[in-house]
Amino acid sequence: MLWIEKYRPVKLADIVGQDQVIHRLVSFASSKNVPHLIFTGPHGTGKSIAIETLAKALYQENWELNTSVFQTADLFSQGKTYLENDDRYTHLYQKNQSVITNFKYIIKWYASLRPLDAEYKLMVFEDAHALTRDAQQALRRIMERTSTTCRFIFSTTNQSALISPITSRCLPFFFSPIDRVVMLKYLCSIRENEKSGMHSCSDDEIELIVEVAKGDMRHAVLLMQVALEAGRCRDLFSLSQSETATIATSAIDALKQGEIRGAIRLLEALMIDFGLSGSEVLFEIRTILQREYNHPSLAIELANAEFRMHHANNEFVHIGAFVSGIRDVFS
Repeated sequence: MLWIEKYRPVKLADIVGQDQVIHRLVSFASSKNVPHLIFTGPHGTGKSIAIETLAKALYQENWELNTSVFQTADLFSQGKTYLENDDRYTHLYQKNQSVITNFKYIIKWYASLRPLDAEYKLMVFEDAHALTRDAQQALRRIMERTSTTCRFIFSTTNQSALISPITSRCLPFFFSPIDRVVMLKYLCSIRENEKSGMHSCSDDEIELIVEVAKGDMRHAVLLMQVALEAGRCRDLFSLSQSETATIATSAIDALKQGEIRGAIRLLEALMIDFGLSGSEVLFEIRTILQREYNHPSLAIELANAEFRMHHANNEFVHIGAFVSGIRDVFS
């Protein structure tokens, strides 16, 4: 069983690292008075589980019947294919209509359903930043008409993608990256619960997991399970690296071996083949350099390169200039 499910909070008080937000949500649940809400913050900080536990606190065993969750990123990226394949929408989907028309009809239909043993139901939009402007304008009008029987909750990593008529109707809550001390304490408690019949990780190795997770509690718990089952944490950095981070690491390795042209080609490949901007390439490099090196010249070169990147037309030239500028550090 995945530990992200095993240790998934079951009530609001179980959510760690978001004390102020949870305090307000507990107050809303106890008074049964919930406004429209926006939950914003990075992945793995508790937004989705806060919505679920709030619904459980409000409706108890009827929480699923009174909570409609819409995966907007999937809907607007896959379009009609998503609507056709999701059992919840097959009886509502109109094949001859556009995605936005279907979206409006489906939301209106769910909003028109009466809540069960409650004054209002929850309409939840995960990845709300994926909503198109037309979809948001439609939601604004639906919010106006159904405010007595529905409460709308938008969960997003980018609140600025929401139009002001929606944000002005909602109370915003920011879910910050989980504090290192809080995450360390939580992972240590998991280690104690799972120590029988498992390998063990030292405090230093758990601190490594915290470093890799970067405030993402879900990612941290997943890495903790991998580490304890494998009996080692040393390979966590390589396991958690994305493909772009792996290529950036290869570029740094090539630079250490004096292969300037090879390093530049690898970094240019990130922009050509993966579509990264020059600033995003520098971010990948910065992550690697901060983790493995502690040299003031590197920090200065990164800062200068970032400044030039925002004041120039040719990003490829400045990536090459940056690589040439830091080669002496590795020589």
